[in-house]
Amino acid sequence: MSQVPAHLKYAASHEWLLKNADGSITVGITDHAQEALGDLVFIELPEVGAHFAADKEIAVVESVKAAADVYAPLAGTVTEINPAAVDAPESVNQDAYAAWLFKLKPDNPADFDKLLDAAAYQAVADAA
Repeated sequence: MSQVPAHLKYAASHEWLLKNADGSITVGITDHAQEALGDLVFIELPEVGAHFAADKEIAVVESVKAAADVYAPLAGTVTEINPAAVDAPESVNQDAYAAWLFKLKPDNPADFDKLLDAAAYQAVADAA
């Protein structure tokens, strides 16, 4: 059974989001997503300073089975990436909620509150 921590927000495209004290948003892929993909072997992250519209492809994760796009759950500018996830893609398999991928400064911080809570995301994951 996949973990769905209650303190996070989620996108239906299987990204998790954590609001940081400075207003930035930390983003990663969910436990459900990493389980579905299998052993990750490669992660491509966006460039710091790049701006993305909501729901646009922002990163790629590849497993031994398939490649999958990661989508920007909110419109915003990339402020930081996690090189440790790139160097050790398997870290996402080990703990999807510790191995974040990138941080965004959202264009509209209120959009964060419109994302799925844990119960709503669990329903999406169960239906997948």
